[in-house]
Amino acid sequence: MFVVGAASLGSEIALARLVAPYFGASTIVWANTIAVVLVALSLGYWWGGRLADRHPDARVMSGLVVAAGAGLAAVSLVARPLLDAGTRALDSISAGAFVGSLLAVLILSALPLIALGMITPFALRLSLATIERSGTVAGQLYGLSTAGSLVGTFLAALVLIPLAGTHRTFLAFALALAVVGSVRRPGWGIPVAAAAAVLLVLPPSPIKPTSADGKVIYETETPYQYARVIQSSDGSRRLELNEGLAVHSLYRPATYLTGDYWDEFLVLPRAVALAAPARVAILGDAAGTIARAYGHYFPFTQVDGVELDGRLADIGRRFFDLRGPRLHLITADARPFLRQSHTRYDSIFLDAYRQPYIPFYLVTREFFELARAHLAPGGTLVVNVGHPQGSTELEKAVSATLATVFAHVVRDPSQSTNTILLASMSAPTARAMTTGGLPADLQPVALATAARLVPALRGGPVYTDDRAPVEYLIDRSIISYAAGHR
Repeated sequence: MFVVGAASLGSEIALARLVAPYFGASTIVWANTIAVVLVALSLGYWWGGRLADRHPDARVMSGLVVAAGAGLAAVSLVARPLLDAGTRALDSISAGAFVGSLLAVLILSALPLIALGMITPFALRLSLATIERSGTVAGQLYGLSTAGSLVGTFLAALVLIPLAGTHRTFLAFALALAVVGSVRRPGWGIPVAAAAAVLLVLPPSPIKPTSADGKVIYETETPYQYARVIQSSDGSRRLELNEGLAVHSLYRPATYLTGDYWDEFLVLPRAVALAAPARVAILGDAAGTIARAYGHYFPFTQVDGVELDGRLADIGRRFFDLRGPRLHLITADARPFLRQSHTRYDSIFLDAYRQPYIPFYLVTREFFELARAHLAPGGTLVVNVGHPQGSTELEKAVSATLATVFAHVVRDPSQSTNTILLASMSAPTARAMTTGGLPADLQPVALATAARLVPALRGGPVYTDDRAPVEYLIDRSIISYAAGHR
């Protein structure tokens, strides 16, 4: 029961990780994963109870344990080709993450999870000697199962997935189930355990080895997400995370500019301050697109690049030319970093997306108050608001929340899916951005940015730590897309 509990919850963690490179890690995907797990286990409880009453035999129960192990091993083998083919088929009918992740988790995991669910009533039926001890026996079994679930959750999240990968996480739980099932079913369990052990030592196949837009030159699973680097024929590189719907860092050879929204961070602070910032913090540095450019154009600026996933900084150094004379890379979550810091910055940049969300606690009034407390006089907070094309709901909410903390908020509609918001206690002006003193490469960027700079949109709700439904706004658009409403 302990091993079955560990495999059940550990597999749930691994399932969400398995589909993330294809459908993302949104709450919709997590909801689908949890729903399928619960439905499958419920069916297993129902059918397992009926089977246990008809065949109260430990060999039958052990057969189910081995079958569940074999099913989890099969998940590790068929998941990637199945998900590759499935995403192509779903793309052809414009099915989104909601439909895709539901079908993927259902097809991959339903049968082994049903088998896992069937074991609990079997164990209870076989352990009951007298009706007088039924409560004690049930409590002991459920206690063991829950303890196993706790261990399985942390084992998958903190040890197996970061150190061994998702593929081997399924195989590890499959091996454990096959071993305990072998006690009463050695003829079934030993071959399954041997197969799982062999597969554990073999290198896993690449997760997403091809891209229609270039060559995949690197991929990895970090403790937080799937990451890959794609190189185009012109030598440019981009960093994709999970399902790859967004580019998180961009490198173009022989230039420090990207032609995208990252360039605006180089000139927007000039809307308030005439001089280059002495110190900036980049919250959500990824592979360091902004940090690299600051090191080149403003070598005397101290740059603190803060990124929760430290592996992305390693990718930045290796593939994105991440370096700078006064660059300090920090592995930390943005808000705890600011809370513990005593540094004041001339500019704080917020670009901390884990697609498709920005963490809710980074767009609340309390967070913006914390950011303002870390700004030097005349300092600026620059926020990238990513959003579905044509949608302004999230931007309005972030703008309204910023306006409760800062005296001035303006917007730069940089891209169709990115709006940059600039907040300050000092009044920003487009004219200040074009008064000169910038490197020659940045002057066209400043002119274009100044031409777009307008007052912030009005009408949004104010977000607080108590209520900031960022996920609701994005999930609603995902569901709308999946339902065919564009």
